[in-house]
Amino acid sequence: METEKLIDALSTDLPPAQAGQVPRGIVGVAVAGGLVALALVIWWLGLRTDLMDAMHGPMLWIKATYAAVLALGGYLALERLSRPAGTGRVGVLLAGAILLVLLAAGTLQLMATVPGARMDLWMGNSAQRCPVYILLLALPILAGTLLTLRRFAPTRLAMAGGAAGLFAGGVAATAYGLHCPETSVAFVATWYSLGVALSTGLGAVLGPWVLRWR
Repeated sequence: METEKLIDALSTDLPPAQAGQVPRGIVGVAVAGGLVALALVIWWLGLRTDLMDAMHGPMLWIKATYAAVLALGGYLALERLSRPAGTGRVGVLLAGAILLVLLAAGTLQLMATVPGARMDLWMGNSAQRCPVYILLLALPILAGTLLTLRRFAPTRLAMAGGAAGLFAGGVAATAYGLHCPETSVAFVATWYSLGVALSTGLGAVLGPWVLRWR
């Protein structure tokens, strides 16, 4: 109760954010961070050699859609959590729903595969690298998002940091899909999700430290 009174007292005299200020700030970070992640993919990892052919198949778009929806979930959560006492329930539910859909699809894919080939389908050729690359690509986006959040008034700092990490991880995973040649839904559901989860967890850890009121 004392914490709630403190939040009310601190936020009472805060001037209201201008209409659209929060969304513009986050979208600006998304555009800048997405360009940075894309540049890193091109310069560091390289685009997949069969990218033009992959654009005619479904898997490239499944990866892009999944990652983009995760980023959207992070954005919606951020938009609410950047305000005093805001909650990110809608964004978290959206991200959780798309994760469950892809996990279900990946499980069905594995069940439909002969037992001897399931491990190869699940691990692909880059399971150990994929989450790490997504996390590394997410770092500049996460940093920019947290710095942007400091201009607003989040009060649930760990949750806001986690939402920033989810947002950054989703944007990074979308860019990473231009490099990743894996074609298994089970692979994406596991290893892309792990990379985004690492970014989300890092954001949750950094949030209380970076966003605390000084």
